[in-house]
Amino acid sequence: MPRRKLGANGPAVSAIGLGCMGMSDFYGEADEQRSIGTIHRALDVGINFLDTADIYGPFTNERLVGRAIRDRRDDVVLATKFGNVRSPDGAFLGVNGKPEYVRQACDASLQRLGVDTIDVYYQHRVDPQTPIEETVGAMADLVTAGKVRYLGLSEAAPATIRRAHAVHPIVALQTEYSLWTRDPEEGVLDMCRQLRIAFVAYSPLGRGFLTGRFRSPNDLAPDDWRRNNPRFQGENFQKNLDLVARVEAIAKRKGCTPAQLAIAWLLSRGDDIVPIPGSTRPERVEENAAAVGIGLSRDEMDELDSVGAIVAGQRYTEGGMRAVNR
Repeated sequence: MPRRKLGANGPAVSAIGLGCMGMSDFYGEADEQRSIGTIHRALDVGINFLDTADIYGPFTNERLVGRAIRDRRDDVVLATKFGNVRSPDGAFLGVNGKPEYVRQACDASLQRLGVDTIDVYYQHRVDPQTPIEETVGAMADLVTAGKVRYLGLSEAAPATIRRAHAVHPIVALQTEYSLWTRDPEEGVLDMCRQLRIAFVAYSPLGRGFLTGRFRSPNDLAPDDWRRNNPRFQGENFQKNLDLVARVEAIAKRKGCTPAQLAIAWLLSRGDDIVPIPGSTRPERVEENAAAVGIGLSRDEMDELDSVGAIVAGQRYTEGGMRAVNR
């Protein structure tokens, strides 16, 4: 598994990371023991970059990840996030970037993870009521205190990224990026490259849609969050199956799976991009990891680039879209 560097002075991480959200929340029933086995398998195949957040569960995913890495902490670059606020019953309560909340959230995450230090600490969403300088200033204090090693942002706008980086170096910007979500190419990716900030691509498989696994909304569990996602609904779902068919056809010609092709496309966009596909099964981790060995020609890249033009629907509901690119 090759390594890619986070930022100018950040850690080296596996070229593909592991998103752990779906092990505890949003995508239907969870299986904790299988999830721990999935994390162990990821580490075994060289994937050392694990991504979680305090709200996943809520509050349970960090505990799961902490249990999984208890005896392998030195093998892991551990990332978690704060800023989205949820109550214990799962209700979303808004976004908080106030300095006192930053400190409180970090201490709580350290306790749940069972670690002394978080490797990469992200602000999950930008708080429009708190100047980014104040939030990042408090995050920088955590670095000084030895509780956090490196800082990141998630779903921040270019101007916000620049202002944050002026307070303390940002090593990674995490935002959704995939064959069917090309938003970062409209300024965010350029800003990251100007400032030498790595780009961590979450949902690189289109929340699983690009794998070809789903043929009908009924393939989703009744409590699966994706049922409320515009791209998984009605006419949008059916139109997006055309996109999947094109990806499947190219993958068949390449002799790989659609998931591997989607990840390989991202890896080929630049060595500063680190996809973090979510997985809950060891065999899927192995499949995703093999994407590092897939090369794409210029013609294949051009063909894949054209796929995003046919995507139907926004990537979040209206409320979710208001919370990104701030």
